[in-house]
Amino acid sequence: MHVPDGFLDLTTSVATGVASAAVVAVALRRAREEVAESTAAAPMAGLVAAFVFAVQMLNFPVGVGTSGHLMGGALAAVLVGPWTGLLAVTVVVVLQALLFADGGITALGTNVLLIAVVTVAVGYAVARGVMALLPKRPASAVPAAAVGALVSVPATSLVFVLLYAVGGAAPLDLGQLTAFMLTWHVAIGAGEAVITALTVGAVVATRPDLVRLVRRYRTSLVVTGADGTSREVVAGASEGPVTAGVRRIGLGWVAGALGVIVVLAGLVSSVASANPDGLEYVAERLGFLDAAEDSVVAGSPVGDYAVLGIDNPVLATGLAGLLGVVVVLAVMLLVARLAAGRRSGPRPRTAESERV
Repeated sequence: MHVPDGFLDLTTSVATGVASAAVVAVALRRAREEVAESTAAAPMAGLVAAFVFAVQMLNFPVGVGTSGHLMGGALAAVLVGPWTGLLAVTVVVVLQALLFADGGITALGTNVLLIAVVTVAVGYAVARGVMALLPKRPASAVPAAAVGALVSVPATSLVFVLLYAVGGAAPLDLGQLTAFMLTWHVAIGAGEAVITALTVGAVVATRPDLVRLVRRYRTSLVVTGADGTSREVVAGASEGPVTAGVRRIGLGWVAGALGVIVVLAGLVSSVASANPDGLEYVAERLGFLDAAEDSVVAGSPVGDYAVLGIDNPVLATGLAGLLGVVVVLAVMLLVARLAAGRRSGPRPRTAESERV
C-alpha cells in the first residue's frame, strides 16, 4: 500500500509527514530499552528490517487482476518489539522511496504512517491481546502474530480512507472507497497472516528467546549453553522489558537468516506477481489512479527495483533486491545502535544474558 504522490493534497501530506516524524522521534527514545536489553537485539533488528524489505518485493496474487505484499508491522513488532519494529519498517519505507521510487516523496510521511505506524500499533496490540488469552508458551506467539497481522492490514486501509476523506485528489463516494479497500485488504491481510505465522513459527522453532513477544510473558524456554547442554528456564514477566533467557545469536543462525533473505530478494523476487497492488487496483477501478504523479526519483539507477543498463529483468531485479538488502541492513544497524546509545544508565544484565 505504497501511496504515490498526488493521491492526497499537499496539506494532508505535510500533516502526515509531521505526525510520522513525531512518532519516529518518540520511537527512537522508546526503542532504547528494547535494543539495549541484550546485544542480540541490534543484529536481530537489522535482520528483521532486511527480511521485511525482501518480502515486500514478493507481491502475491489476490483474486483476479490484483496482488498484495507484506507490510510487516505486526511481524517486526512481535519479533523485536513495537518501537524497534516501527523503526525497522520506517527504514524500509524511507529507503524504498528514496532509492527505488516505491511510494511518493511528498507521500513519504503518509506511507510511514500507514505502513509503519498503523500496522505496528494495531498488529502488536492485537497480538498482545491474543497472546494474553493463550497458554503462556512460545508457540502461542505464532497464532497471536498471525491474528495481529490479519487485522493490521484492513485497519491500515481504513486509515487511508480517512486520509482520503480529508485531502483526497478527486471526489469519491467514501462508502464505495471503504468497501473496495476493505474487501481487497482483508484478502491481502490473510496473505500477510500466513507469511507472518510462517516467519514467527520458524524463529520460535529455532530461537524462541529472540522473539520479544514471547519474553513479555512467563514462558518456558530451552537455553543451550556453550558446552552443548540444554536446560529449561523461565523467561519473561507480565510487564516490562525482559532479558532472561536471551543468549548469543550465533553466526550460524545469522548466516541462515541472511541466506533466506538473499534468496528471497535475489531470486524469488523475479517471479513476484506483476498485477497492481490493492491500493492501485482500487484507484484504477474508482477512477483516481490518474491523480498519481511520478516520483522525483523515478530516474534512480535502481528505480522500480531494476538496475539501469541491465536488460535481463531477472538479473536486474535480483541485483536491485540484493542492493536493497545490504543498504537496509546497514542503515537499520546504525539506527539500532543509535537508539541503544541514547539510553541513560547501565544496560540491564541477567545471569542468562550473553553477548553476541
